[in-house]
Amino acid sequence: MPVIEVQRSSLEGVLLELSPAVEHMPADRLSAEEATRALGLLQARKARDDAREAELLMSLAADRPDTDDPPPGHPGARRRSQGSPVPGTSEFLPDEAAMVLNCGRPHATDLLSDAYQLVERMPAVHAERRAGRLDGYRARIFADVLGTASDEVIAVVVPEILPAAAGWSSGKLRKRLIAAAVAADEEFAERRRQEAERRAAVRLYPTADGMSALTTEAPAAVAAAMWSVIDQAAQLAKTAGDDRPIGVLRAEAHAARVLGMGDDSRPAMSGHVTITAPLYALRPSRPTTETATTPMVAGTPITSAHLRELLAQLNALGVQAPAGGSLALALTDDDGALLATVTPAELARLAARGCTHHGREADCDCPVLGPPPEVPGYSHTAAQERFLRLRDRTCRHPGCGQPAGRTDADHVVPYACGGRTSCDNLCCLCRSHHRSKTFARGWRFQMDPDGTLHVTTPSGITRSTRPPGLHDQRALPPPRHSPVDDDPPPF
Repeated sequence: MPVIEVQRSSLEGVLLELSPAVEHMPADRLSAEEATRALGLLQARKARDDAREAELLMSLAADRPDTDDPPPGHPGARRRSQGSPVPGTSEFLPDEAAMVLNCGRPHATDLLSDAYQLVERMPAVHAERRAGRLDGYRARIFADVLGTASDEVIAVVVPEILPAAAGWSSGKLRKRLIAAAVAADEEFAERRRQEAERRAAVRLYPTADGMSALTTEAPAAVAAAMWSVIDQAAQLAKTAGDDRPIGVLRAEAHAARVLGMGDDSRPAMSGHVTITAPLYALRPSRPTTETATTPMVAGTPITSAHLRELLAQLNALGVQAPAGGSLALALTDDDGALLATVTPAELARLAARGCTHHGREADCDCPVLGPPPEVPGYSHTAAQERFLRLRDRTCRHPGCGQPAGRTDADHVVPYACGGRTSCDNLCCLCRSHHRSKTFARGWRFQMDPDGTLHVTTPSGITRSTRPPGLHDQRALPPPRHSPVDDDPPPF
């Protein structure tokens, strides 16, 4: 009988590409009993899928050892707060997992941490999940509670708690796990408390409709005291006759205490205002003909007539910088792509000077303003940094939402490799993703002339981001843990 050989990689590729062959009965045709049974089967299937995901993550981790990371003493060596949750693996593993799963680095880090705890340290819990007898949420409670416990404690607690875990509520399961771990190790509770206090942080993320959430994670006693002060101030305002919702009053009380409103002992704060002006909203007095040959700046001309119109509108509106602060103007095209940035003083000078070829009074189509020009050398200019931060607004790495104010201006094509110091070769990267681009092996970064950034992982997954523009703004979900890396270069 002839033997048919199939290459392993080809067979795996076929299996991976196969679509599920299960056909489901339409839900509206099921009885209540059938729907209940189907829901139970679905939960078991989700648990098995969670277990499979964990195994695949650990397989990826096995191929990413930390031997290629910058060694201790190297300018790029990682610090204590960085690294992978899987011992012995590259600190850049969470970045790659985030790209593969199309999620943020904090979420990918949590998934890797749970996978390591369950697959490697608690195989009995993982086996129950893989068999569909323990749902993924309860399995992750095991990982969360026992993640800091010793192997000896895990060996005692898991056999004691696991048999009944699926029948308990999540709250009861967590309490039983903590109690059993404390009984096995008296110092366990103290270690958990210390670990929790190290997670203290203040986080800011946009929600919707021009709103943002500011959250503070602090020791329970401190958070309770903060809440009491905020709530008392809001209740006093309510008693005084303010009939607005209590939530609004609490938000105002919180802001007043953080910003020190009415407190002259605190240092004065300065603000910065950016006005975004779409170019189509400015209507110069002289229309251009269809046959005219119009010089372009980034595809759209910004003429002295545009600037005079903008200056007139700003003067009519009485727009000015906040006291002690600053004001900047951003000119965009119809899609919100940034064309140029300018301060009011620069705007006034350009409008007064007019075209360098035809003079101030000419209503020509010559562009007089555009992106900051390329400069020689490695260091970018202040004008380039202002343009980049207004163009990118956040870290440009896929899945990252770190505000541009906490990012570095990075050469996409490294300067040492011939990269230019120009706005079409610079983008905003947070410190974490700047480090991964600089030191992680096998990653590729490429930027198109319109600012679209393509990032490819060592495993060949490519994700792209483009400058947000006015029509692509969206709220980002809050991260579970997102420490801000404020260390200066060289990392």
